[in-house]
Amino acid sequence: MWPNNVGIRAIELYFPALYVDQVELEKFDGVSPGKYTIGFGQSKMGFCNDREDIGSLCLTVTQRLLERYSIQPCDIGRLEVGTETIIDKSKSIKSVLMQLFEPFGATDIEGVDSTNACYGGTAALLNAVSWIESSAWDGRLALVVAADNAVYAKGSARQTGGAGAIAMIVGPDAPLIFDRGIRASYMKHAYDFYKPDLRSEYPVVDGPLTIQCYLNALDNCYQKYCEKAEKKTASLVSLDTFDALIFHSPYCKLVQKSFARIAFIDFLRLSNDEAIKKYPQLEKFRDAKLEKTYFDRDIEKAFMTLSNESFKVKTHPSLYISNLVGNMYTPSVYAGLVSLLISTSPENLAGKKVGVFSYGSGLTSSMYSLTITKDAIPNSPLETLISHLSYIKPQLDARKCVAPEDYTKILEQRETNWHTLPFEPQSTIDSMFPGTYYLVKIDEMYRRTYARVPLFQ
Repeated sequence: MWPNNVGIRAIELYFPALYVDQVELEKFDGVSPGKYTIGFGQSKMGFCNDREDIGSLCLTVTQRLLERYSIQPCDIGRLEVGTETIIDKSKSIKSVLMQLFEPFGATDIEGVDSTNACYGGTAALLNAVSWIESSAWDGRLALVVAADNAVYAKGSARQTGGAGAIAMIVGPDAPLIFDRGIRASYMKHAYDFYKPDLRSEYPVVDGPLTIQCYLNALDNCYQKYCEKAEKKTASLVSLDTFDALIFHSPYCKLVQKSFARIAFIDFLRLSNDEAIKKYPQLEKFRDAKLEKTYFDRDIEKAFMTLSNESFKVKTHPSLYISNLVGNMYTPSVYAGLVSLLISTSPENLAGKKVGVFSYGSGLTSSMYSLTITKDAIPNSPLETLISHLSYIKPQLDARKCVAPEDYTKILEQRETNWHTLPFEPQSTIDSMFPGTYYLVKIDEMYRRTYARVPLFQ
């Protein structure tokens, strides 16, 4: 028999304790006021100094989840990591995390890393769900970790960086349930964003192409999702089907445009009579071809206006963390899920359907949906999951603001020391949150050593 209600049972978010203010970054970069804050929809950007790397990010979020939910290492049967921040061409980040499990004799744990730009966390999550629903499942829980340090070279993309990590427990009887049998993917070869230079942390980015690829993937995933869902449920699918929609968020303004894009697709899916009767002012767009409209400002403006009120209800709450931390890459879409959970009461979430669109350049993408359990009473799994996220807003407020000049120097130091051996970080740990793992040193054989900031000081 299928396990019942397989989905997300626990979730933990970590972001660094340092950020740069986007208003100050606008001034420092000499761009017009509002370019980053209004044009991109970003207000703050989290980042790592030389004390944090992908190993420390993943160690921190995993240990915090295990502790916060009192999960024993031996209860985990599968551990998968999604990341595009590569520090070794052979050794997985999952193997680094095994340091948290070995002392408890918990070494019978399947899974390794998934890598493809911002999609790796979704690949890991879907693998975990498949394991729970497979003949290989032995009754234990799956743990999914998604983390990245997103940094860019000087230029027009630097303000779209960010950093963070997500850890999720997957299992049966979950409050956030995966809708079985309704999932759509779109995979294609493209050079929109990629990291071919292993000597650098920075990607190669074709800005216009990556926006086109993102919207093209959204078009295909949404239409295929509708097709599959309508076949399964025998009912029409549209924006009205979802109580909330969350997206991978390179920056918040693109998410709003993406929501409007779905409204446009819904409009094109109507019959001519329905469309003209319901939206007579939009009749001139009836013959538009999706693949010709990625940069059509008239269509974009018309459907952003049309869908604005719905966007405020269904998607804007999911952008809370993205606006304050930036693009985390693989954790991005799941930070959107966390934002939704902390922005809405359990009673108002109960029984709701959430659409999820995940995108990774190169390109990979999927759209699926979650149904939130109807049980929102005190101490229920849903109420417990949400109450365990109460630390997020206070920690966002407790971060340290770093001047753009110092932020730039930190990135320059990372560039200089990227292949320095042996290496010991120069930054202090004073501003780090309690319980954060940090890099102690890299020895002459590239071996990394980590320590942890005490939980109580």
